[in-house]
Amino acid sequence: MHLRSLVPLTLLALAARCLAVVGPGKVTGNTAVHDPTMCKSSSGMYFVFSTGVGLEIRTSTDRTAWTFRGLVWPNGASWTDAYTGTSNGALWAPDCTVIGNTFYLYYSASSFGSQKSAIFFAKSTTGLPGSWTNQGLVTSTSSSNNYNAIDPNLLIDGSNWYLSLGSFWTGIKLETLSPSTGKPSSNAVTSLATRTAAGGAIEASVTYKFGAFYYLFTSWDKCCQGTSSTYNIRVGRSNSPTGGFVDKAGVSLLSGGGTLVLGSHDGIIGPGGQDIMTDTDGPILVYHYYTSAGSFLGINRLDFSSGWPVVV
Repeated sequence: MHLRSLVPLTLLALAARCLAVVGPGKVTGNTAVHDPTMCKSSSGMYFVFSTGVGLEIRTSTDRTAWTFRGLVWPNGASWTDAYTGTSNGALWAPDCTVIGNTFYLYYSASSFGSQKSAIFFAKSTTGLPGSWTNQGLVTSTSSSNNYNAIDPNLLIDGSNWYLSLGSFWTGIKLETLSPSTGKPSSNAVTSLATRTAAGGAIEASVTYKFGAFYYLFTSWDKCCQGTSSTYNIRVGRSNSPTGGFVDKAGVSLLSGGGTLVLGSHDGIIGPGGQDIMTDTDGPILVYHYYTSAGSFLGINRLDFSSGWPVVV
C-alpha cells in the first residue's frame, strides 16, 4: 500500500496548494509591457507606464482591462539623447507616484550595458499623453562612478523623499531628494544592496514600507532575453529606509542576501522589473514576465502577514 493512500485527500490538496506558485492575476487588453510601474489617479483611474520609445502609457478603470493611450514623449526627448545615443526618446524603467492631483514620473536614459546613464523626471496633472512637462536631470553617472544611474524608485516617508537606483556594478544606491524640487538635496550616495554572484546582477529596486519595516525589492540575474531570461524578484527588510536590509535568513543585502519572492514557474518566465503600489485591497506587485509571445504585464496582491511578502 502506498503511503499516499493513508493521507486524507483534503490534506494532499492543501499541501499542493501551499507548494504551488501563484500565477499572475487576470489582465486583458493591451498588456505587452516591460518594466511597468503602476499608480492611481485621484479620480480612481489606474495608469501603467513602461519602457519604450517615448515611454508608454496604459490605463484601466478596474486594474484588469488595459488600454494603450500613447506616449509620455510622443515627439522624443532631446534632453536625454546624450545618454541614449538615439534621437527617438528610447527610455527605460519609469517610476510613477501620484501626490494629490500631480503625477511624478522618474525615468532612465541609457544604452544597454553603459554606465553613461541618467535619471530625469516629469510632472503631469492628468497622466495622459501631451500633458507632461520636463523637470530636468535628477542624477547621472559615467565610467568614473562605481554604480549606474538607472531604474529609479521614489519612496516618500513622511516629509522625507528617497530615490533608490542602480543596476549591476556595486549595486543599489540611495539618494535623498528635496520634496520641493524632486531632486537630490545633497551629493551623498548610500549603498543599500550588492550582488556578490552572477556578475553583480541586481537592479530594479523598489523600497516599500509596510508596518514597522521597509522592504527592498530587487530583480536578480538575466533580463531581456525572452524565454531565456532568468530574472527573479528578491527582497530584504530593515527598520530604516537608508540601510541595514537583511533577508529572511538574516544575510545582509550588502553581502549578497535576498529572499526569493517570485521566480520562473508554470510557463511564466523571468518575472521582474517590478513595482509595488498600495490599493484599496492592499499591496500590489506589478512586474513583467516572458512567454514565447513576448513580455507581458503581471499583477498580484502581496500578503505581508508573516512579516515577509508572499505572492497571492
